[in-house]
Amino acid sequence: MKTSYLPGIIAMAAIVVASNILVQFLFGQWLTWGAFTYPLAFLVTDVMNRVYGVAAARRVVLAGFVVGIICSGIGTQIMLQGDGYTYPAVTLRIALGSGLAFLTAQMLDVSVFNRLRDGAWWRAPLASTLIGSSVDTAIFFTIAFSGALSFIEPANDVSWAAEMLPLLGAGPVVPLWVSLGFADWMVKLALALLALVPFRIIVGKMVQPTT
Repeated sequence: MKTSYLPGIIAMAAIVVASNILVQFLFGQWLTWGAFTYPLAFLVTDVMNRVYGVAAARRVVLAGFVVGIICSGIGTQIMLQGDGYTYPAVTLRIALGSGLAFLTAQMLDVSVFNRLRDGAWWRAPLASTLIGSSVDTAIFFTIAFSGALSFIEPANDVSWAAEMLPLLGAGPVVPLWVSLGFADWMVKLALALLALVPFRIIVGKMVQPTT
């Protein structure tokens, strides 16, 4: 592993671990704090892909995945106190959902980016992030909060996420976790557009010829 990949690996691992913790805390009624940090992983992947190529991007994703899983595993053993009870900093379902969603979505992002890399500069990062984000959201929220998968971690009470409410307060009645996932997905789409600016700036600086 080249040392030039190290910043990408560190950034990726930090994003995964922070998001695993922040996704457990609501921002408003329909969003979690993790919705604002996790999309940065796609920016890291796309920058690495553009600057170093598809093979390097995959290595960074795998390295970030391993480090993130290790840190998340440690998080499941760290107990926090709140509201009169003790709970892990990272639950098993969130760690598992995050890991599977991350690996699947990021590898898909790498492949889509690589297929579109010769087009307009914005096409590959935008399309790959939109597709990867959609897959990531579906996998993560289903594993982390669906009542149908409660057997994964019976001791983890996620009944709050199964409360039946109108989608985002106005649509058809669905479990709360579906609204959380849908809101998260919309934030990811918005951030995919905004991330084109730092992507352009960062890549421009990293590929500047030296004199």
